[in-house]
Amino acid sequence: MRFELFIAARYLKAKRRQAVVGVVTAISVAGVAAGVAALIIALAITTGMRRDLQDKLLGSTSAVDLMRVESDGIQDWRSLLEKLRAQPHVAAVAPGLFGQVLVSRGPRAGFALVKGVVPADERRVSRLLDTITSGSASDLNPEAQNQISEPVSGETAINRPEPPIVLGSDLAEQIGAQVSDSVLVTSPQGELTPLGLAPRYQRFRVAGIFHSGFYQYDSAMGFMRLADTQRLFSEPDLITVVSFRIDDLYNAPEIGREIEQAAGQGYMTTNWIEQNRELFRALKLEQIVTFIVIALIVIVAALNILIALTMMVMEKTRDIAVLMSFGVDPAQVRRIFMLQGLLISVIGTAIGLVLGYAAAWAGGHYHFIHLSAEVYSIDTLPFAPRALDGVIVSVVSVGISLLATLYPSTSASRILPAEALRYE
Repeated sequence: MRFELFIAARYLKAKRRQAVVGVVTAISVAGVAAGVAALIIALAITTGMRRDLQDKLLGSTSAVDLMRVESDGIQDWRSLLEKLRAQPHVAAVAPGLFGQVLVSRGPRAGFALVKGVVPADERRVSRLLDTITSGSASDLNPEAQNQISEPVSGETAINRPEPPIVLGSDLAEQIGAQVSDSVLVTSPQGELTPLGLAPRYQRFRVAGIFHSGFYQYDSAMGFMRLADTQRLFSEPDLITVVSFRIDDLYNAPEIGREIEQAAGQGYMTTNWIEQNRELFRALKLEQIVTFIVIALIVIVAALNILIALTMMVMEKTRDIAVLMSFGVDPAQVRRIFMLQGLLISVIGTAIGLVLGYAAAWAGGHYHFIHLSAEVYSIDTLPFAPRALDGVIVSVVSVGISLLATLYPSTSASRILPAEALRYE
């Protein structure tokens, strides 16, 4: 062991005449540990929020969507799908027809965005149909389609087999619907009558209920068969969007432009990055602000290190003078107290890393912190600790602590042996 490190370690372990110095040193270690643990936990939470939101968004939506610019929908979509399926980077293609409806059961109702889908294609671009917790999406398959009643605009409905619909869990709870219940779906795209615009409505049977954990979809999303949706909205053989799964999610804007060119004039694309740019920018800003704010705990702990070392220099003035009279030069004295501050920082940082990663692992494994999905879009607090965060936090913690050792170590190196020992 080097001479300076040996003396620094002995100063930390030796009994002091002033107990307050030991108390301040212990507080310094605890402060560094608390700051490092808090930083690890906070960074794990912000990283987990970003990861979970991104995973749920990518699982609930397609990476790229293609739409018409100046018309209500896409005609001749089957040939377009075959053409775009062969494009580079395109892994899967799915047609869809969106529409806003009112879903009601008795006196309870809720607005929903329904999507007409071909389930086999939809599952290739989105995982929402795979999150069904009760019931099944098998009735949405075209081969399961039976004779259905035409949507009507009056007070009499024809009693025929009801087509299936899959609802989000929060929407189903809002209207009090369960699997096999009958719900009334009302479309604002009605028919013009002598008495005004009469909405079109039709009864559907709840075939399944999905729970994605993403509130925006669980509370206001539903799925129907594509043909049923076209009948409800009076859009014969028309779709509004073509959804894509691609092989490079982070290259979605460039791939979207290639799809636009392949589709021809009059088409435009959107992608998951553009749709959620502000959300991920806000999460990144939140991560930076959280790091700065919680790093203040480490700064306070570094001030404690400064105080502890300053008191140590005052207590060890005679010892320093004796060492210097034996030939220890000022640079070595400076290193002794810098290493003492470094030891305090390293011990506190190591304890903080253990506590922080243990807490983050427990939070991510047991999901014991629940959130309001209406506010945060997710129902549990996610933790995603990263090794890189530990490296960054450790460097920042040790760096701030070393800065705090500069003044007391410099003061110790300037002690004059003759002056310090004059009155001894």
